[in-house]
Amino acid sequence: MSIISVHAPTEEKAEEEKEKFYKDLQKIHNKIPKHDIVIIMGDLNVKIGKEDVYQHVVGKYTLHEITNSNGEWVCEYAIANNMKIVSTHYQHKRIHTGTWTSPDGKTLNQIDHVMVDARRKGVVEDVRTMRGPNCDSDHFLVKTIIKQKLIRTPTNVVKQIKWNQNNLMNNTKLKQYRTCLYNKLNEKGTQQDIEEEWVHIKQSIIEAANESNQTQNTSIRKEWWYEECKLIMTQKNEASKKYLQAKTRASREIYEKKGLKLIEFVEGRNRIG
Repeated sequence: MSIISVHAPTEEKAEEEKEKFYKDLQKIHNKIPKHDIVIIMGDLNVKIGKEDVYQHVVGKYTLHEITNSNGEWVCEYAIANNMKIVSTHYQHKRIHTGTWTSPDGKTLNQIDHVMVDARRKGVVEDVRTMRGPNCDSDHFLVKTIIKQKLIRTPTNVVKQIKWNQNNLMNNTKLKQYRTCLYNKLNEKGTQQDIEEEWVHIKQSIIEAANESNQTQNTSIRKEWWYEECKLIMTQKNEASKKYLQAKTRASREIYEKKGLKLIEFVEGRNRIG
């Protein structure tokens, strides 16, 4: 499965820019193996209507009646690549279909979409807008449910050893390592078989390093999820909910201040840590 995340030009952009975008998208699409399921999703900045001419790629649950110019680009792309715009195939309430609200809160548009290969459109079980999650965007989060069995490829993971290179800056440690390595290399002498010789050299280096150099201590990750951070995050989410319920200038300013406070807190903690 290959997923392409996109952000298309807006409606008022020049046709040349739109043409370049879809040419670039097609180049990426063409590089994907034929046996892969291709899903294209993101902010396509389009309005998909209910015209009969596009009914074989568009579902009947689109939010809009008329397809705009950007929508025609997407529909033509879907037709050319045998894809379905599955974000228009599932019936939901209007608030769970629209993906973007204008700054004044009066206009709800469905401009974020999901497309999938027509032959495998069954892998997508649902697409809907989630209004609750706070993702710091004027777009709502779009949830796509995909059902697909994935083949687990067995891999042999080789654990890499990190030696403490700072010890080599110490002359005593460096001399100890060289002496230890010299003694181990001379224990068995020169091997006749080149494979055996390489194994002997490799083991000697590892053993000498382990005895005199030691491994590097595993770094402890910085703790960032403090109780204070949790409190600020909760306040930010509450401010976001109040803004969605009543989109006033005051509620937006409170939400933005809470978001800025959270960013300043996390950055401040990182500098201290």
